[in-house]
Amino acid sequence: MHNVRWQGLIAINYPARKFGIGRMCTVDDAKKLCPEIICQHVATWKEGDEKWAYHDDAAANIATHKVSLDPYRLQSRKILALIKESLPSNLQKVEKASIDEVFLDLSAQVHSLLLQRFPELARPPPYDDPTEHLPLPSVSALDWQADALVDLDASQEETDDPDWDDVAMLIGSEIVRGIRATIREKLKYTCSAGIAGNKMLSKLGSGHKKPNQQTIIRNRAIQHFLSGFKFTKIRNLGGKLGDQVVQTFDTDSVSDLLLIPVEQLKSKLGDDTGVWVYNTIRGIDASEVNSRTQIKSMLSAKSFRPSINKFEQGVKWLRIFVADIFSRLVEEGVLENKRRPKTINLHHRHGGQTRSRQSPIPQGKPIDEAMLFDLAKHLLNQIVLEGRFECSCICNAERQEEHERVV
Repeated sequence: MHNVRWQGLIAINYPARKFGIGRMCTVDDAKKLCPEIICQHVATWKEGDEKWAYHDDAAANIATHKVSLDPYRLQSRKILALIKESLPSNLQKVEKASIDEVFLDLSAQVHSLLLQRFPELARPPPYDDPTEHLPLPSVSALDWQADALVDLDASQEETDDPDWDDVAMLIGSEIVRGIRATIREKLKYTCSAGIAGNKMLSKLGSGHKKPNQQTIIRNRAIQHFLSGFKFTKIRNLGGKLGDQVVQTFDTDSVSDLLLIPVEQLKSKLGDDTGVWVYNTIRGIDASEVNSRTQIKSMLSAKSFRPSINKFEQGVKWLRIFVADIFSRLVEEGVLENKRRPKTINLHHRHGGQTRSRQSPIPQGKPIDEAMLFDLAKHLLNQIVLEGRFECSCICNAERQEEHERVV
């Protein structure tokens, strides 16, 4: 099974991947690799329609259809809501990272459970000396169950007594396992997860053992875990920075880069970037989980091949953009005055040149499709007055203030 956008694959399930089907495949190539594969085109907005739908002829009508991601957004919101329901409201920190990924900071909840299970941790330090070490927990305090446990670094042994951070990691894994089970039970989705001491490691861990598993990266296992990676797979070390590091040091291996002194990294990459790379490949990441689950902006766009050259064609597409955005505003609670956008933007591109116009959305009036369409059409008129209409891409965007409510 895979999802199709025009003639390209955008999502492939795990059984299909066993046949060698990847995201670079076309539909025809996928069917050659697996003749029994089921191809489902993503939902689209069709010119003239007021609602997205699944159209059998979408792939053959790219000029009159626009992809809709609303079905995925809807399921993403359901999963996110269930995650938040599964955590204590006064202890949770949840950050939505993408449509299918969240970061959880479980520190407060883990600390609370740690003190419940091991009340000795709440007592005064031995001999009233805060420099005295706590007695270490025993190996019997740990039960990793069926989780994918990353092997320890070469200098460590599983028979060594664990530290309290191992116990904290265990409690975190229990919480995450419970969340995944709840999502499976109520929404029928499987999830993968990474449990680690920071966002960068947990991100790598979540993709380490897919599907439907969770990987635990203990502090004593970080170097062993990272040593097998290309550093370009690490969060924020791909893209241009990753390319620069590869070209500068002629390697993409974490193990090779670990041998380079920090001063050499600083001299080649700059002081701040050099230190950041030095720390990152050692598993050090100080970025925080920000309690952010609401979107700040919405975008609806369409690229035209060939370009459209009539104002009336642009107006038809504006109706689709507005309907697309308004339906998402309704799901965000605009009709109940839970959230309200402040600005509408229109971007128009042709021949490498982009022109943009924006307008405030009047406050104090109910928002509906008609209001948004009139604003968008007015912005398009402004662009047209500056020259020819011919257009290869047009998009409509709304900006919202996070947590903003109408009183």
